Amino acid sequence: MTYDYEWFKKQIYTITTIDLNSYKEKQMKRRIDTLIGKYNVDGYNPFIDLLKKDKEVLNSFIAYLTINVSEFFRNREQWDLMDKNMIPMLTKRFGNKLKIWSAACSTGDEPYTIVMLLSRHMPLSQINVLATDIDLTAIAKAKNGVYEAKEIAGVPDDLKKKYFTKEGDRFKIANEIKMRVNFRKSDLLRDPYPTDYHLIVCRNVMIYFTEEAKDDIYRKFYRALAPEGILFIGSTEQIINYKEIGYTRANSFYYERPGIKLPGKT
Repeated sequence: MTYDYEWFKKQIYTITTIDLNSYKEKQMKRRIDTLIGKYNVDGYNPFIDLLKKDKEVLNSFIAYLTINVSEFFRNREQWDLMDKNMIPMLTKRFGNKLKIWSAACSTGDEPYTIVMLLSRHMPLSQINVLATDIDLTAIAKAKNGVYEAKEIAGVPDDLKKKYFTKEGDRFKIANEIKMRVNFRKSDLLRDPYPTDYHLIVCRNVMIYFTEEAKDDIYRKFYRALAPEGILFIGSTEQIINYKEIGYTRANSFYYERPGIKLPGKT
């Protein structure tokens, strides 16, 4: 038997249900080959054997595979736009009880950023954010809510002072913020999407997927949005065929599902 990359992808899907065919092959294969070298095993077959027998290695592999790079208020100007324009627009349309989904939430930086921004506009008791990720290790860190100083460097001073407590050389986010986020394991490539969401945030993830996978996910996000709902994507991303899918461009990196036109309305 030839233990090549095609064989490896099938084995990984069997073990993890992660479909490597939806990731850019050259980029992902290079990352995987580098990781295999670090474990000092000779090729795909012995590495698969290692993944099957060592849970810690498997968890580390999934974390490495899903590329958890995140920080609070990443690309600050885009979050400022949310604070000043998008949240007021959404609350005007839907009220304070917004349905919000942070997709591919990584270690929690993004959903906690959303909650802190919303707290400037409404009581915390009215805020609920669904946060999903494929990596249970990342979700565990998110639930713990403890971060390095560099990870929260972008948090505005007023929010940092209000919602973080210094513990040694790290910072813990307030329980009142943590309570507003519901973390759940989910795979954007294969699991069902929730529906009727007013805001979906999915940033700096799509760049790792193939064009076919990206198109499929953006269409699923469209169906997951309520009419007049907003999708917020990353600064390195764009939806080339957004008009074909049905989106309108609300602003830079914000795409909208148009409202339902009533008879007689233009």
